[in-house]
Amino acid sequence: MAKVVVVKFRNSCKPYYFSAGDMKLEQGQGVIVDTSHGLEYATVLEGEREVEELAAPLKPVVRLANAHDLDTMAKNDARKPEAIRLCKEKIAARGLSMKLIGCEFAFDGSKVIFYFSAEGRVDFRELVKDLASVFRMRIELRQVGVRDETRILGGIAPCGREVCCASCMPDFQKVGIRMAKNQGLSLNPTKISGLCGRLMCCLAYENAYYAAASKQVPKLGGSVGTPEGRGSVVSVNMLKMIARVKIEKDGALIYRDFPVSDLEFKRAAEKPEKEEKEEAEEEISLE
Repeated sequence: MAKVVVVKFRNSCKPYYFSAGDMKLEQGQGVIVDTSHGLEYATVLEGEREVEELAAPLKPVVRLANAHDLDTMAKNDARKPEAIRLCKEKIAARGLSMKLIGCEFAFDGSKVIFYFSAEGRVDFRELVKDLASVFRMRIELRQVGVRDETRILGGIAPCGREVCCASCMPDFQKVGIRMAKNQGLSLNPTKISGLCGRLMCCLAYENAYYAAASKQVPKLGGSVGTPEGRGSVVSVNMLKMIARVKIEKDGALIYRDFPVSDLEFKRAAEKPEKEEKEEAEEEISLE
C-alpha cells in the first residue's frame, strides 16, 4: 500500500496526486511538492490515504509550507505587474502581433512564464532574448487559445458567478450544439456562449439527463392524445416531465398540463450508438 495525498496548485482547480510518505496532512494545508519543474507550492484537497500499489512512483510532498514560503509567494506576486509592463514594452518595440495575458514566476525563482494569445504563430525568439537580459532568469512564452485566456483572466459568467473554467472545472470538456438542443435552449450564439465566445462549458453538466429525457417527451408542435382529447404540444418541462397541450374543444382553445406518462405519442426511435456519438460531438462555430 502507498500513502498519497491530493493537492491543487494556485490558480487551478485540477487535482494532482503526490506521495505523502510518513507525513500527516489535512485538507487546506499548504505544502511544498517536488514537480518536474522544480519545487512548487500547493494546497491539500484531501488528506493522506492508502491506495493500492501504483504503476509508477509519484513525486513526493517535500514538507509543509512555512511563513518563509508564503513570503516568497507574496514577493513573486508583487513582481508580476512590473514584469507584465516590461514584457508589453518589449513586445511593442519588436512590433509583434501578440496579446500578453499574464505571467507567473516559479516558486523557486528559476524562471518566469508569460502567457499570450495571437491569431497565428509568432516568432518570439528575439523577444525571449530581450526578456532574459532584463530578468536574468529562464524565460518561457506560452501561446494559449481563447478558452485558456478566459481561464487565466477570469470573469463573471452570464449566470452571475465566476466562470467555471477559473473556479471549479479541472479540465475543459467537449461541448457541442447538440447539448443546447437537448435542453431546449435558444440557439442564438449570444445566449449560449461564454466570455470566451465559445459554447458555455456548463452545457455539458446536465447533458446526460436531458439527452435521455428528450427521448421520452413529445416534440413541440407534435400531435398527442390526452385524457381530454387530441391536441398539439406547446411546451415541455423535462425536469418535471410535464407537457402543456393545446386542445380545441367546443370551438374554443384550451391549454392543459399533463404528465408525459398520461400522453399518447410516438416515442423517439433509438439511434445507433455511432450516430448518437457523432451528434453529441457536433460543434458550432461562434466566432
